[in-house]
Amino acid sequence: MENLEITGSETTPSLNFSQQKNQFNIEGRSLMEDAGKFYKPVQEWLVEYGNNPNPKTEVNIRLEYLNTATSRQFLDLFKIMENVPGAKVIWYFSDEDEDMEEMGQELAELVTLPFEFKTV
Repeated sequence: MENLEITGSETTPSLNFSQQKNQFNIEGRSLMEDAGKFYKPVQEWLVEYGNNPNPKTEVNIRLEYLNTATSRQFLDLFKIMENVPGAKVIWYFSDEDEDMEEMGQELAELVTLPFEFKTV
C-alpha cells in the first residue's frame, strides 16, 4: 500500500501515514475552509488500509489548532477507524491548552474508538 504523505502549511497539517513503518501521524494546524477536500484522500486511504490493517494501529494527533470544519472531518476519520481492529487515537495537547484537550474528549465521546490523551 502506498504511503500517504502531505506536507503541512500555515493552515494545513502535515500527514505521514505508512502501513509499512506502522506510523500514522497528523501534526500542525488545521484551519482550512474546505476541510472536506483536504481530508477526503485521508478517508479514502484509511478505508483501503482497513481492508488489510496492521495488528495495531495508533494514529498520533499533535495539533496546535483545529477549526470546526476539521473537527467534523476528524469525526468521519474516527468512524472509519472504528472498523479497524486494534486501532486507537493518541491525542496530544499542551497542558496549558484546555480547548485542545476538551476537543479531543468531545470527539472521543462520539465514537467507540479508544483514545489515549498525552500532554506535551
